[in-house]
Formats: sequence, C-alpha cells, structure tokens
Amino acid sequence: MEVGTEAFPYTSKITITMHGDVTTPAIPTYGNKNIAVRKGELHLVGKPREVTWTMLDSTSNEGSDTITLLPQPATFDWAVGEEIVIASTDYDHTHSETAIITAVADHSADGAQTLKRKVLTLDRKLVYKHFAQKVMFGSTDFIEMRAEVGLLTRNVKYQGDPETSPKNLYGAHIMIHYPEDESCIGRILYTEFFNVGQAFKLGRYPIHFHVIGTVAKSLVKGNSIHQTYNRAVTIHAVSYFNIENNVVYNAMGHNIFIEDAIETKNVIKHNLVVSTRRSWSLLNTDQTPASFWITHPDNIFIGNHAAGSDRYGYWYDTQDNPINGSFTPTICPTNEKIGEFRDNETHSNGRYGLRLFHKLIPRTRGCDPWIYDNSNPLAAGAPYPSNPAIPARFYNLVSWKNGRNGAIGEELGAVEFHNFKVADNLLAGIEMSFAHNQVLDKDIMLVKDALVVGSTPNSEDLLLSGGGTRGIIGPRWDFFTIRNIKFYNLNFGSSGALGDCSHCFHPASTDSGARQYFSSGLVFDTTVPKRVWYQYPFRGIWQDLDGSLTGYEANSWAVAYHKYNDFAGECTYDVNVYDGHICHASVQVRRIAFNGM
Repeated sequence: MEVGTEAFPYTSKITITMHGDVTTPAIPTYGNKNIAVRKGELHLVGKPREVTWTMLDSTSNEGSDTITLLPQPATFDWAVGEEIVIASTDYDHTHSETAIITAVADHSADGAQTLKRKVLTLDRKLVYKHFAQKVMFGSTDFIEMRAEVGLLTRNVKYQGDPETSPKNLYGAHIMIHYPEDESCIGRILYTEFFNVGQAFKLGRYPIHFHVIGTVAKSLVKGNSIHQTYNRAVTIHAVSYFNIENNVVYNAMGHNIFIEDAIETKNVIKHNLVVSTRRSWSLLNTDQTPASFWITHPDNIFIGNHAAGSDRYGYWYDTQDNPINGSFTPTICPTNEKIGEFRDNETHSNGRYGLRLFHKLIPRTRGCDPWIYDNSNPLAAGAPYPSNPAIPARFYNLVSWKNGRNGAIGEELGAVEFHNFKVADNLLAGIEMSFAHNQVLDKDIMLVKDALVVGSTPNSEDLLLSGGGTRGIIGPRWDFFTIRNIKFYNLNFGSSGALGDCSHCFHPASTDSGARQYFSSGLVFDTTVPKRVWYQYPFRGIWQDLDGSLTGYEANSWAVAYHKYNDFAGECTYDVNVYDGHICHASVQVRRIAFNGM
C-alpha cells in the first residue's frame, strides 16, 4: 500500500479515517479499526517537513497571542492554518497548549541573516507562561531552558473516526507483523496520526512493529502522533529500527516503548514527546509512565526531548531476562552494555527526568556473576575480577523542573554521568541510591563535569518555599565519586550542595550510614552557603582528594558531626558550611560496623 513514497511524496491532502469500536469484528492477532501488514509493505509518505519541532527564542507570557521561535533555516515552512503544540515549562506538564497559526513573519531585528527568527501569531491567547532563556552562571556556565514547539499538522492524516474514538478511547492503529527478519516493511514519514491507539488493549498502538526481528529497511520519521489512547510507537522484538524527528503529544502510557527487553540496536533520535499521561490498565508501570520506556540498554538515544510526563522522562526499566513471549535465560538486559545515551533533554516531569530502575550493572558476560568461585573453570587463571564491569556512560543530559530529581539511579554498577546540567528540581539534581560495587574502585560509579543549579529565573514558589533541595545525593554504599562539579544558587530553605545515604530514611533501608565517597574539582559559587547537608543516619564521610571541598590539603575529610570525631587539632567543627567536621589528611576516617554480634 502506497500513499506516497520517498521518491514521490504525496503532496496533496488526504485523510484516512478508520471506523469501528471494541465490538466490531477483528482480524485474529491484528485486531480491528486498523491497517494490518503481514509479509507486505506499507508506505505512508507525506510532504517532507525539515523542521518538525523547535524551541522558543524568548519567553511567551500568559495572555500573549504570539511566539518567537529560534532562528530557522530557509526551508522552514510552517504555514497559516497549521496546528502546533507548545510544551509546559513549569512543574505541571498539562500546561502545554495547542494553537492554530494565523500568521508567520520574520523577526524584525534579524536583518539579512540566513537563519531567521520566526514570529508566529496564534488564533488564541496563551493561558500559561512558556519560558525560554539561556541562563548564565558566572561568565561561562549556562543552562538553556526553553519551551519546545512541535508541528502537529501533516498533509497525510491517519485517524480514528471523530464520532466514537474520543468517547470510547478507541482509535485507529497500525500493526506490522510477521515473525521473520525484514518480512514486513513500514516506511511511515511525515504523516499525522490523530485519535489513535486503543486504550486498555495490549498490542493496539498507533505505530506497532511487532515481533519481526531485523527491520533495518523500515523507518518512522517526521510524523506527528497526538491524542492517542495507547502509546505512540511500539518497538516489540525488533532491532535496527530508526525512529527520528517525530512529535508526540498527549499520549496515554509509555510513549516510545521498548517492550520485551529483547530489542537492541534501535536508533531513537531527535524526537519530541510532550505531555505523557498515565493509563490505568496495560502494564502496572503505565500508571507511572515514561515518555521513553527502555527495557534493554543496548539501544541508541540521541537528541530527544521529553517535555513533561505524569512521572518520568526517560526510564531504563531493565529486566533480568527478556519478558513475555521473548523470554530466554541466555540474555540478561540488566547486565548488558549500554548502546548510547547523549544530548537528550527532559523537564516538567512529575518525578524524575532520567530514572535508572531497578538495576543497571553492565559486565563483560551479562548472564554471569562478576566474581567467580575458584572451582568455576571460567575463572581459572583469570585476573580479579574474572568478569569485568563495563562502564555505562550517559552524556550531556539537560534535566530541569522535575517534581523530584533531574536524574536518579537505583542499583547501579559501573554507571557514569558525564556533563549533566540540572536545575530547579524539587528534591535533588542527581541522586544515586545503591552502588552494586564488587570491584571496590572509587571511580566505578561516577558523576563528572556537571553543572548543578538549585534555582533559576524560572523558579517558582513550589521550589523556593519548600524544604530545600540537594545538588547531589550519594548512595548507601561506598566508592562513589564526583569530579569537576560546579554548584550554583543553593541558597534557599534547607538546601545544600551535597547529601548522603540515599533513601536511608526509608523503612526498607537498613543501612547504618558512614559510607565513604570521593570528590575532586568542586567549585562552589557564593550562592552556595551550605556545601554539605547530611541526611539520616547522619554519618556520612567525604574524602576530598584535592582540597576543593574542604579548603584543606589533598585527602582531607568532611564528616558528619559526632562527639567522638571532635579531635584536638586535626578536625574543625563547622556546622554552617559543612554540617559537621572538616579534618586534615593527617587522620583517617573509616566506617566500622558489627553484624550478628
């Protein structure tokens, strides 16, 4: 079936409307109210749109009926009569808004520049403020916080019938399925999906590639998928699949969805997901949805924006083994290497921008333990450890205005966060909960080159009048390292740059604290009066490798206050800045615990 091809895109307008409800006769496996592809090809290719989404150049205030976009290429072609969505930039993602373009003009100050800022006039006044600013800290440090703007209109439109679809949450869907590599091809480009997905029914998603295997000949690019009652794009037991430059808005459940944890080598690039909403059926986790739900780490995520969700932006919910019909004991996603995660952004999520939960403990052989008994022949003559950890490196995440943290990891092995920028998060910028560290290496769990900001000009009373926030919270285990971190604007409430013993206050935690962390290259702006604020059970230990935390010599210490640490000469009590003692390198501070006395 062809509605345009990439060589000859369909340039007129066409709307394909699917009718029916849950009682309508269905094709076995494939369902009803759908296009079903079995051992065939589907080409839906509308007019190419080089710019499918962008961001605001300047803040648009409540009551305004114009917005100004970042400078755009000469091929920018958004037109009068087309619909857009503007993402929320506060803590409530439902403050995203749609509007119709009534006029498009170049910004008057652009002159002869090749890239023009575009001013869009809208058919209605904005109900909410949408922030856009490059916020500077000092002379060189900055974080860009801008509302995303996505184009929803396409000339090829695929939809569920407007009479029954919204009422029943039962829209159209596309299912492409046959269990053989490259047995089906779907080339879906520059098409609008509206009133799609069938709520509370497994396998009934707007775009669903189902148990095919290799699908390198398929592509989902430049589409808009909005008002969907069950996900957006589902990747189910397929690999080498490209999903890029799509706009998703107002979708229920996990939106970009990697289903069984057998899927690898898929490329998810430069997609915008706005306002992800929970679903009260399907998986339990759909009640706490993520814009991007990732069950196997060996996939590639580059340049995506998760702009608001009831719960999470990116959720690595890795599985011990593939689940459902894809189960095999020989694949262990929890312990597999990460594909790639870089240059992604997220904001306005109910809980976390990036969540690694439950585990991510990558190693050379994923289904084998890290350390072997000598009786195991695989360990004979091997250096310690016999199954080395593989670093999982996450790069360049920008995460702001989240209801809890910019980024959090639960049980982690060799996980590294590089060059993160976090701001305006209510609980903490970055938090590591538990280090699964059998290698005992201070660099195996690492946060490096981060910009950590407590508040910005986009802050709200919800943040500033709350109990305060932490910049970085360390795990309830040893050998966590932070290096080259800059802290700004942590000067409200009980805020502090560093916290410790993540979730030790929780009834499920039995950790007694006094975990040892390592730091170097820390920079504290004058807007950070409290460098450390210890958490329950108030026994944290920071070893300052270069003196940038304490102001003392290398290998000095910051430790929580206890009377027995009140040494004469070696330690100084400073509750205002360090919430405890700072000690010279002439002493050693160690955790001693007695079990089963």
